[in-house]
Amino acid sequence: MDNQKVLQDVTKEIDLANSQDELQIVKVTYLGKKGRITELLKSLKDLSLDEKKSKGAEINLLREKVQALFEVKLKDLKTLDINSKLNTEFLDITFPPPEVSVAKVHPISKTFDDVVSIFGSMGYTIAEGPDIETDFFNFSALNIPEDHPAREMQDTFYIADKDEEGKPLVLRTHTSPVQIRTMLNQKPPIKIIAPGRTYRCDSDSTHSPMFHQVEGLFINENAHMGDLKGTLIEFCKQFFEVQDLKVRFRPSYFPFTEPSAEMDIAYEIIDNKLQIGKGDKWLEILGCGMVNPVVLENCKLDTSKFQGFAFGMGLDRITMLKHGLTDIRSFFNGNLNWLAKHGFSLGEY
Repeated sequence: MDNQKVLQDVTKEIDLANSQDELQIVKVTYLGKKGRITELLKSLKDLSLDEKKSKGAEINLLREKVQALFEVKLKDLKTLDINSKLNTEFLDITFPPPEVSVAKVHPISKTFDDVVSIFGSMGYTIAEGPDIETDFFNFSALNIPEDHPAREMQDTFYIADKDEEGKPLVLRTHTSPVQIRTMLNQKPPIKIIAPGRTYRCDSDSTHSPMFHQVEGLFINENAHMGDLKGTLIEFCKQFFEVQDLKVRFRPSYFPFTEPSAEMDIAYEIIDNKLQIGKGDKWLEILGCGMVNPVVLENCKLDTSKFQGFAFGMGLDRITMLKHGLTDIRSFFNGNLNWLAKHGFSLGEY
């Protein structure tokens, strides 16, 4: 095979290549494993030693020339591709940029952080516990009797697995078990809040099977009802941003507190909007009371020495009241349009 003839052929085919793909085909034809130049190198095995040296040098020189031709052509084709794109693609720098979707903070997340911040300024720390609880922590230790309605299957999610006493585990119905765990593992004084997810068999526009609560616990040697009322009134003033907030405490009953109360805040309707803090109508927002001595005894605390108060509220409920939202289900349906309207930007956060 004449080396000069090969060089002429490959030069012609390289010149005719109009794209990088076509050039690659030509390259494989001449320099591939079965290419014409590769075959020339394979033919050297049948030559004498002296012929191998001379012919081998000629073929290697041919291969270098062909490789150089390919590199020059490839550079030219790349330049043509760039120029073609520049000529066909057009960017109008005066055209308005596309609208960018900005992420929003979920109202529940905003409330969660606000609550933690307010109670944190009062010296409370965060305590946490598992979502799956035993009967002892969720019911018995809290002085909730065996026949209490809260234990019924229509109110509580039971799990097939059993605890050490053979009783079914439950999805916690409140964050009160965190209070029990804290009192069993920490000596007074205790000053905690326990925010988190809770679960109950209930679902409508104001109730969700999964919802959020925050509970608080304060234990020392001289805590009293006045401390409880002052704490909750100050919290509500800061959270609802109403300094002259009207509130009231009504006697109530909870197995785990004695005495027990529910806290109401005043409201009125102005232009079909809920106005928190004034008016002659009342909304219940939380339950509270002095920790029942039975609960303290269940947690191995000396009731002749220690006393305290506890409170609990729904984060979803106070979020709805503060921001005028009416359907709790909208918190959990993943609607980005709803979040864009009711969420909070980082500047507001």
